[in-house]
Amino acid sequence: MARRRISEQDGVSALAAAVSGSDERNTLATATRFLLEELAERAPGKAVEVRVPPFGAVQCVGGLTHTRGTPPNVIEMDAVTWIGIATGRIDWDAAVDSGAVSASGSRADLAGLLPVRRIEP
Repeated sequence: MARRRISEQDGVSALAAAVSGSDERNTLATATRFLLEELAERAPGKAVEVRVPPFGAVQCVGGLTHTRGTPPNVIEMDAVTWIGIATGRIDWDAAVDSGAVSASGSRADLAGLLPVRRIEP
């Protein structure tokens, strides 16, 4: 299980502000990391690495793991896209198709794990 670093209260507060349109760096960073922690808790493992530069990355999803170098299954996107996808406000397939999400590897698909925390518009 992933070690939580962001409290529920801080995470929910930052997430509410980010969803409301705040582009303050600390708010985006906290909301991003909070949602990455939620994903790692929901899908423990090390088969897929989800990267949201410059704010964070997490390994998740059970299965074969890697120990060195670049993992075979990598997903990368910006913070605004991640927050939208993780809250159900942006569709996973649409984000991948548009190029907002880079997903490489046979297991680099989060569709079945999303949203990690639904926030209605």
